[in-house]
Amino acid sequence: MIQRSFFYTVTVCSLAVIALSATHPAKADPLGNPQRGQYLAVASDCVACHTAPHGQPFAGGLAMHTPLGVIYSTNITPSLSAGIGHYSLEDFDKAVRRGVRKDGANLYPAMPYTAYSYLTDQDIADLYAYFQKEVAPVDKKGPVTALPFPMNIRFSMSFWNMLFLNGKPYQADATKSAEWNRGAYLVQGATHCGTCHTHRGFLMQEDLAHPLSGASLGTWYAPNITPDTVSGIGSWSDQDLTEYLRTGRLHGKAQAGGGMGEAVEHSFSRMSSGDLNAISVYLRSLKPVSDPNDHTSSRFQQGHDVSPAVELRGATPIMDHNDDTASGAALFMGNCASCHGASAQGSKDGYYPSLWHNSVTGASRGDNLISTILYGVSRSVEGRQAFMPGFGGKSGDAVQLDDSQIARLSNFVFKTYGRSDVQVTPQDVALIRKGGPASPLLLLSRVGMAAGAILLLVLCAVVFATRRHKARNIV
Repeated sequence: MIQRSFFYTVTVCSLAVIALSATHPAKADPLGNPQRGQYLAVASDCVACHTAPHGQPFAGGLAMHTPLGVIYSTNITPSLSAGIGHYSLEDFDKAVRRGVRKDGANLYPAMPYTAYSYLTDQDIADLYAYFQKEVAPVDKKGPVTALPFPMNIRFSMSFWNMLFLNGKPYQADATKSAEWNRGAYLVQGATHCGTCHTHRGFLMQEDLAHPLSGASLGTWYAPNITPDTVSGIGSWSDQDLTEYLRTGRLHGKAQAGGGMGEAVEHSFSRMSSGDLNAISVYLRSLKPVSDPNDHTSSRFQQGHDVSPAVELRGATPIMDHNDDTASGAALFMGNCASCHGASAQGSKDGYYPSLWHNSVTGASRGDNLISTILYGVSRSVEGRQAFMPGFGGKSGDAVQLDDSQIARLSNFVFKTYGRSDVQVTPQDVALIRKGGPASPLLLLSRVGMAAGAILLLVLCAVVFATRRHKARNIV
């Protein structure tokens, strides 16, 4: 997990102003309010994507591994040579809400402009004022994104935008409360929850028929956050959800890792209580979406305390019979028990979570457990760091587990403390270690273009032959 040392400072007064702000101002002030813009940048989690590991805030250069290739975030500081210092308010608006750079080139939707299109004119003006007046310029350009052909043709995004870009600011629902509308505005817009938690279709668009019902992010899996009591978070109270967003953990249920850990650290934990409550009210009002693979209790209620130490001392050997390698129980006792406890009960203060009644081990798929073991967890909220080292380091690191060991450990944890029907293979671990599955869109688009080129050549040949035949008849 990427660690960043940049911290925002937001005054109590600015939080109060934001909490009371309307989602539909009568008229936008083109000068903008940098203080409001700073808060909106926090809510939008701009720093997470636009800051490279150990890099300067908003200077870009973060490598984002997508199913279509690596996309590098850009410098959005007010640098005239490397950033957006030469952007006008109109240029900034086009980039944020329409995905079009100042030079007219299209952005890729790894930048969630499809969500930011819901932002109001005033919010755009405030964000612009903040980035132009309060952010320190960094005169350094990062790596250039170079997706493989034909995805490197940015103009193709124009057609994608015609199909999938909303293009209109949020419209308040007069039948709902102000708190509900504020939550809807934040979830659909600034906090862009659907960008991660909504499944992507064939063309990498959000599946709006099943919003927020869970999606693969390559290495991590963003779970179902609809109010379904089994597949989603329907068993959580408003207070539970607010606590999780503010701290990144909910004792006996869930902990934030990966991208969600970053969102908690840099965004949700710095938002006002009023906005977190509004998000909770909106999410819990949505239509529940059930996963057909879930047939038992929710992922927060799986498993119970078991100590493998007794088995290791007795009937179950430390080494597997077949290949003389450490069993899952031995791997657990050697790598996990010192922090999570011999019975996986966690620490008394909750710093190290229990592995039973845990959203990761109770999930219907192994992605998040594999990623947690591979990459660890690191988030810091209000000066308190939650940390777990990764065990999938490169050769030469102090701790390293190979794909087979991680698969055995994962299967032991699922069978003993979580959802016992989940099976992890070494191939599953290897796939997540390299960033997740690739999209078939790249191959199919190449095949489609090749087929189109062949068809065009055939048509040209037919036209040429027809004209030549007519010319002979005339002669």
